[in-house]
Amino acid sequence: MEKIVIVGASLAGVRAAETLRSSGFTGPITVVGAERHMPYDRPPLSKKFLSGEWEADRIALRKPEDLATLNIEWKLGAVAVALDIEKQTVSLEDRSLVQYDGLIITTGGVARLLPHQPPLAGIHTLRTIDDAIALRDDIQTGSRVVVIGAGFIGLEAAASAVQRGAHVTVLEGLEAPLIRGLGRDMGSAIAQVHEKNGVSVRCGVQVAAIQGDSRVSGVLLSSGELIEADVLVVGIGVSPATQWCSTSGLTIRDGIVCDELLNAGPRNVFAAGDVARWPNALFTDIESDMRVEHWTNAAEQGAHAAKNLLAVMRNEEVEPYAAVPFFWSDQFDARIQFLGRATADAVVDVVAGNTADGKWCAIYSVNNRLTGVLGVSMPKLVMPSRALLSTHTSRTDALAHFERVLAAQAAAPPPAR
Repeated sequence: MEKIVIVGASLAGVRAAETLRSSGFTGPITVVGAERHMPYDRPPLSKKFLSGEWEADRIALRKPEDLATLNIEWKLGAVAVALDIEKQTVSLEDRSLVQYDGLIITTGGVARLLPHQPPLAGIHTLRTIDDAIALRDDIQTGSRVVVIGAGFIGLEAAASAVQRGAHVTVLEGLEAPLIRGLGRDMGSAIAQVHEKNGVSVRCGVQVAAIQGDSRVSGVLLSSGELIEADVLVVGIGVSPATQWCSTSGLTIRDGIVCDELLNAGPRNVFAAGDVARWPNALFTDIESDMRVEHWTNAAEQGAHAAKNLLAVMRNEEVEPYAAVPFFWSDQFDARIQFLGRATADAVVDVVAGNTADGKWCAIYSVNNRLTGVLGVSMPKLVMPSRALLSTHTSRTDALAHFERVLAAQAAAPPPAR
């Protein structure tokens, strides 16, 4: 009987396993996970879990009884160290081998470290539940917390630390937070949300050294200024977890390079989630390929990769994966939602609200084509825009669309009490 192995006990991995079973696959499924925990949801780690509002039982991806119905062999706390495409085996750190007939790679990413990061107490990354527990235990009321990196993880950790009563400083080397995800102007507007809530956001600064004896005591900037710290969070992004298969013959370029089907080269090997780089047909006019590190993409790709792997094994038709990327982030009382893609050369138009009030909607366009929609606490404008992005709507038509929507909202009677 054919056996399918999923390397990565992640959201993408769980969705792949569920899809295999719901699609009628009755053979053995083995899920290999580097962590000792059953699969859990990562977004709350920097939000409600870190702030202390939720405990571990709230972030489990599935109830134990639901996972039991899948009849999966779980190999947890098992680190994959090599992949042999010809022999169709995955080597584990304990020197055991896992044989497969079909393989889905969902290993996600690993937190990046600072160059020459010292092994001092009080320095944290935030990627796993163990990371979040250690950081949560370290942040006390009155703690001086410094966050290096003003991406989504860094800013979410900053907001959660404030909720725990800490004094927080965020350091960013670029001229604004979230430049790679949202662009300079919108990133600067998000910084204002944090400033209003007591976070000191310092952009355009360079870290020269981390100071401390056995425990971190401060961050020295290249200007000579010392930022004192009881706790340091290194939030400078993640790298796709591909080292274990670097000698396999798969094409690796900031992720495992796949085709439009999520196939990684060998006919029976697919990838999904944070680790996969693929040509998204909806956006190849602005990006030849992309790698997306967000929840919705992991869930949808995990299911799609499983369907296509089964189709290959059954000699059935396979389908390309093309979708509008979507992510969200909760920071203080602001819900940030983004559909599509933002590039450095995008034209940004605020179409509703204004950044000064901390509630607005903006659209991104490249070559007069709508490529992204950003909403800050404006979900009713953002989510219906997915159809606009999937049909290559022009900037002109998008502006007219939002003008019509806002006019209709203004004319609508107030909801009954």
